[in-house]
Amino acid sequence: MLQANDAMYKDIPESLRRVVEPVVRAHGLELVDAALGRGPTRSLLRVVVDTPSGDGRVLVDECAAVSRELGHGLDVAELIAGAYTLEVSSPGVDRTLAREVDFARAVGKRVALETRAPIAGRRRFKGELVAFDGAVATVRGDGGDARIEFAAIERAKAFSPSEAPQKRKR
Repeated sequence: MLQANDAMYKDIPESLRRVVEPVVRAHGLELVDAALGRGPTRSLLRVVVDTPSGDGRVLVDECAAVSRELGHGLDVAELIAGAYTLEVSSPGVDRTLAREVDFARAVGKRVALETRAPIAGRRRFKGELVAFDGAVATVRGDGGDARIEFAAIERAKAFSPSEAPQKRKR
């Protein structure tokens, strides 16, 4: 059984991937990310899908179809204990970067990323993603270039050219 708050960013548990990915692919889409967390009353599974071209142009009807089929598959597999809510969406404007291909497509864009552990005394980096070689992302910020290993990245987002990463309101 999966538990809420299991680390799933870039590290989707194999048991979940085996259920989710075939459904997503059957609809002609790619799995970008999946995150299991706790909602106010039940677990929440968020699944992010995209087109093979990575343009984010996933129709609402496609998300709904994936959600219906995925809900049945998850219930049969009994991967999530108790009641849960399933959300299927596209990456959106503030695009989640989870896979190597997402980082490669985001080169030249503004990004905000957080590392699993501090690097040179910090965990949050913002700036332009100037390079990604499949193993290391280079982010150019006010303090110069930061080279961050892909495996060290906890979460990341890319922003459209007109947007700047905003601080989270608490």
